[in-house]
Amino acid sequence: VAMRALGFEVKKVDVLKILKDYDREGTGKITFADFSKVVTDRILERDPKEEILKAFKLFDDDESGRISLRNLRRVARELGENISDEELRSMIDEFDTDGDGE
Repeated sequence: VAMRALGFEVKKVDVLKILKDYDREGTGKITFADFSKVVTDRILERDPKEEILKAFKLFDDDESGRISLRNLRRVARELGENISDEELRSMIDEFDTDGDGE
């Protein structure tokens, strides 16, 4: 559960292998230090460009190649965030290099 919360796809077989590799006492548990090592190793295996593209696609649901106010509003709503259009527009304006509002 903890690894899924960090954005990792973890199968039962992966969890069993981690336990086999790190559960030295056979308790069914691993230490925080071992968990930290496993997560750090997995983070370092990620492709940053792929991660950025995945994040962008979460926003760009209309596949326009841009993040619009509508896209940003939808994601904020899905996350349970109560953000005004003015605040969302301000976020877009901060990164809108060509001034087209997206």
